[in-house]
Amino acid sequence: MVSILRQQEKSVPEYLTALKASPKFGPQIVSHKIFEETEPIYSDPLEALSADLAHFLGKVGIDALYSHQAEAIRKIYSNHDIVVATPTSSGKSMVYTIPVLEKILQQNQSHALFLFPLKALSQDQLKNLTVIQKKIPQLQDQQNKELVAIYDGDTSPYMRRKIREETPPILITNPEMLHLSFLPYHENWAYFFRNLDFVVLDEVHSYRGIFGSHIAWLIRRLQRVLNFYGTQPRFILSSATIGNPKEFAEQLIGGPVEAITETGAPRSKKHFLMLNPWDSPAYTASRLLEAAIKRGLRTIVYTQSRKMTELISLWTQPRLGDQKNKVSSYRAGFLPEERREIERRLSSGELLGVIATSALELGIDIGHLDICILVGYPGSIMATYQRGGRVGRRARESAVILIGSEDALDQYYMNNPQKFFSGEVESAVLNPENKKIICQHLVCAAAEIPLHENEHIFTYPGVVSCREALIADSSLLLSAEGMEYYATRKRPQRHVNLRGAGSLLTILDGDTGQILGDIDAGRAMKECHEGAVYLHRMKTWLVIKLDLLSKEVVIVEKKVRYYTKAKSTKSTEIVDILNERGVYGCRVFYGNLKVSEHITGYEKRNNGSNKLITSHSLDLPVQTMETEGIWFEIPSAAVTSLVDKKHHFMGGLHALEHVMISIFPMLVLCDRNDIGGISCPHHEQTKGATIFIYDGHAGGSGLSAEAFRKSEALFERSVEIVTSCDCSNGCPSCVHSPKCGSGNRPIDKSACLFLLEKILSNVQPVQERSNNQPTKTRQQPRLLKEEAVVPEGLSVLPERFGVFDLETKFSADEVGGWCNIEKMGMSIAVVYDSLLDGYVTYLEEEVHSLITHLSSLDLIVGFNNKNFDNRVLSSYSEKPLNGLPTLDLLEQIRKHLGYRLSLNGIAEHTLGVKKSGDGLLALQWYRQKNFEMLRKYCKKDVEITKDILLYALENGYLLFQNKACQKVRLPLRLEKPILAETLRSNNGNL
Repeated sequence: MVSILRQQEKSVPEYLTALKASPKFGPQIVSHKIFEETEPIYSDPLEALSADLAHFLGKVGIDALYSHQAEAIRKIYSNHDIVVATPTSSGKSMVYTIPVLEKILQQNQSHALFLFPLKALSQDQLKNLTVIQKKIPQLQDQQNKELVAIYDGDTSPYMRRKIREETPPILITNPEMLHLSFLPYHENWAYFFRNLDFVVLDEVHSYRGIFGSHIAWLIRRLQRVLNFYGTQPRFILSSATIGNPKEFAEQLIGGPVEAITETGAPRSKKHFLMLNPWDSPAYTASRLLEAAIKRGLRTIVYTQSRKMTELISLWTQPRLGDQKNKVSSYRAGFLPEERREIERRLSSGELLGVIATSALELGIDIGHLDICILVGYPGSIMATYQRGGRVGRRARESAVILIGSEDALDQYYMNNPQKFFSGEVESAVLNPENKKIICQHLVCAAAEIPLHENEHIFTYPGVVSCREALIADSSLLLSAEGMEYYATRKRPQRHVNLRGAGSLLTILDGDTGQILGDIDAGRAMKECHEGAVYLHRMKTWLVIKLDLLSKEVVIVEKKVRYYTKAKSTKSTEIVDILNERGVYGCRVFYGNLKVSEHITGYEKRNNGSNKLITSHSLDLPVQTMETEGIWFEIPSAAVTSLVDKKHHFMGGLHALEHVMISIFPMLVLCDRNDIGGISCPHHEQTKGATIFIYDGHAGGSGLSAEAFRKSEALFERSVEIVTSCDCSNGCPSCVHSPKCGSGNRPIDKSACLFLLEKILSNVQPVQERSNNQPTKTRQQPRLLKEEAVVPEGLSVLPERFGVFDLETKFSADEVGGWCNIEKMGMSIAVVYDSLLDGYVTYLEEEVHSLITHLSSLDLIVGFNNKNFDNRVLSSYSEKPLNGLPTLDLLEQIRKHLGYRLSLNGIAEHTLGVKKSGDGLLALQWYRQKNFEMLRKYCKKDVEITKDILLYALENGYLLFQNKACQKVRLPLRLEKPILAETLRSNNGNL
């Protein structure tokens, strides 16, 4: 018997021969496609380019450019922004390196900004440019300055200061540093921005989904700052092969882009095998990795999860004997220094194998590799070729082995391998119109440079409505003249996470306190709840504490023979419909949804048998988000037929939801974790059976919008998936989902197929509605109750309202601090009564008359009266004064603004008047028995408070000076709080 594990000649062909001859593994191979070696296509001779450029290329040993490189460079020199979307290892970095260096050779002051999504990519580029600098004396003689520097989170404070003071021609950074360090402190980079000729965005296919939506707005903010400094650099983008490079790049930078997609680079011979395993994909990958390592073949294994990465490492290393240290896992969640060390060892050859998540998908230089093993279909043709492109980089014969999982999409390609190889590469999707993201970045932009009414940024879709919402909640403040907008916070960038995953929780070793990694809050609910089993560095850990407030997960190392799986319930509400159309026999809608998910408990299951051991409940908060989605209203006739045939109705609906989600990545470039779904036998808004599929990030990431346009394919591919699986009742290869919160119960495969056949056999076209004509849903719970019409302006005031203020006999220090306000005593009080249209003064001995007067008013208005004046009066009365209808202007201001303002500051900028004194003067007048001055001072405060109230009601805002000394508007709509208080005084219901 030929064994795949027998050590023979160390070559890829020998490895594949042994694999295919193996009695066990040979029959599992369902496809073996060979991509033959291709010759390079060169451009015209170098003389066709500039003399300086030809000279430079000769210095670094390049006699000719590939055709796509030359085309791209010519477009750059013609002042076009470009995107180069060609396969891995096609020399894309030279496209931007050549023009950048030539410009530096021509103009000493020229600068370029290189943006990379990962720090490791930055380190690679630094090494490459350093080598080039040593070969070109002209680059070495510029005042002995370095050609390039990295400015990121790992750069020391000393080096950061040095880089700012003597900025090298090329700066390499990542989106987070541009967001947090460059744009908020742009004045420190003024020289750099004024002389910036190129902005390079590498690996832009990774800027998709919610991350890409953030990057699109980060670029718009960068463009604002560059416009402020009078520069318009060229944007050079590079990408893996995607289906829509031009459209995607234009969405990313917000302007026209020229796309170069045909490659002239050579390709070495590559084998692509599909293997449908008898055993688990992870175990199969472990055996294939073992065979490769024992042959000395450098191998990378890509997995779908952190847990699987650790499991394969755990299973493989003990079988490698003295080579066990030649293999390592690599994934997000490792500390930066751990990842850098693994990259170094892999590049140097110390490591022969690495088991990685997508964290190693991008073009990090980790040396030459021979074999790439994909444990499960990566979710897209693009990602498959991107990961497979990591092998065979130095004209070496290589192999990619795709091991199918039980997932429906994996099995679809295992059963139809030709459809994978003939399939089109997916489109990358982002959503710059995500209103949550727009709002976050508008505030950041305003903090960097105040926004002006006539700015170009307000021409982007959705921006004006977001601006108005931000003004309403005082995140943006309008200038007194009404033309500029200022951010309320000084550094709002610190509160915006570009990766869009919400807040991060730190994972701590409960025994040592050591930081082991991090995880976002959403995933922590499912994977790091108390009692969860967590895998890290080939060890099993038990979660003993999940603290969402402190943002900590505490785990302890413990060997257990089970794994845990979270259980959840979900519900959805249709917020509005943006578009609808007929697809076969049902109606398909696209719009905004509110989705709520509640992690209710978890199961413990045996590692080997997968059998349920125990179930446990959890008390975790409900997670709610508004997002975009599509939904399918199942025809009532199909439901009736389904029930008449004695099929399981809910089981069929649930199965159809699962299979649609499983093939979603076939149509749109995404991971199935980027989307969610809910199947409802009867939804209260649609009044029928409905399947929802939605973007898994707040605000939407553009996935549902793209899928809406491909709804027919969702049904067609769903039929192919279900009919091609030979199981009887449903399995993970067709209608089961590993992510199902209800444990794939109920599921009915035959009912699912019956539904699909009914829908596809009944074609009822429905006229399509334009995206520009949003339509409210036919029924919305939030609008079921008619809202009362709220009076506007001065008309909201009741017939008898009062404004009052008081002064005290003692200072806070004299009574032991502000916690003892009740002991400060009243010296004098003044009340304005609208019925009298005059003022009434009360001394301390008249305090009970004051309280009676206040009790007779329909509304009492003051400035900090709830937390100060009423507490002073509480020592004179048993009646709780805060129970009276009260409007506290300071309370309303703080609700809108987030911090306090002084009465004097508001009066000065809103009314053009000032207070006549302060609290210390009032105490002095009281002790001098100068009640006339005390009365005038108190009355003036009441007048100011009354006038501020009236001004706010008439204009809808107040004016104040912010911390940057700008006179700005504070939106203050007082109608609703006034109405609420007056209704309460009349025993009304809020």
